Amino acid sequence: MIETEIQLETSDGQLDAFVCHPEEDGPHPAVIFYMDAPAIREELRDMVRRLASAGYYVMLPNLYYRIGTEGNYGYDLSRLREDPAEHQKMSAAMATLSNACIVEDTAFLLAHLRCDPAANDASLGCVGYCMSGPFVISVCAAYPADFSAGASYHGVKMVTDKPDSPHLCIPAIKAEIYIGFAENDTLVDKSDWQVLADGLSDAEVTHRVEIYPEVGHGFVFPQRAFYERAAAERHWERLHALFHRRLDSSSS
Repeated sequence: MIETEIQLETSDGQLDAFVCHPEEDGPHPAVIFYMDAPAIREELRDMVRRLASAGYYVMLPNLYYRIGTEGNYGYDLSRLREDPAEHQKMSAAMATLSNACIVEDTAFLLAHLRCDPAANDASLGCVGYCMSGPFVISVCAAYPADFSAGASYHGVKMVTDKPDSPHLCIPAIKAEIYIGFAENDTLVDKSDWQVLADGLSDAEVTHRVEIYPEVGHGFVFPQRAFYERAAAERHWERLHALFHRRLDSSSS
């Protein structure tokens, strides 16, 4: 596997990203992996590696680049679970992001993918977790000609009363969409499940909204308190199946 750290010039500064892809048989279908709230860490890199080992060019951008670099976001990642004050600092970092700014940043990520010979940009995929669940919907709507598949797992703020609520932009989506929710997620209103399913159906977007039974928020991540191995492995099965259907046919 080939791993690199890249720097992209944006209108707001230098966006750093971790990139991983196989050594041989490229170019490989490209996937943007949008981070969760705790941000870039080895746990996420390992997930990127696992996805890349299946034959994908995977990019993990630091969405907090406007406020800092890995380990320097204004909070102590190692103390998030035990110190409410550190969790509040992380929430402040989250508040610096919006659907609009991620859509803007994605334009720079797409430009890089189009220039990197290791990436096949004929059709692209994206995946997001928790904080970045709504970003997946937003970018697939903003770049319908680019994204062929998008997956969101235990996403928050997918349905809001704000004008930029992700569910409102669903009609613009051309990609196949997968949304996975945790049955016992205390951060998500269960009514959101049906709102999203109905919106995707009404817009005739190929989709699946799946509820993972008896698990809580963050069940995918091995280092989270609510990690559940069987459900996490199902998440990988669904993700690989989605990308195989929508991306692999465009690889060369």
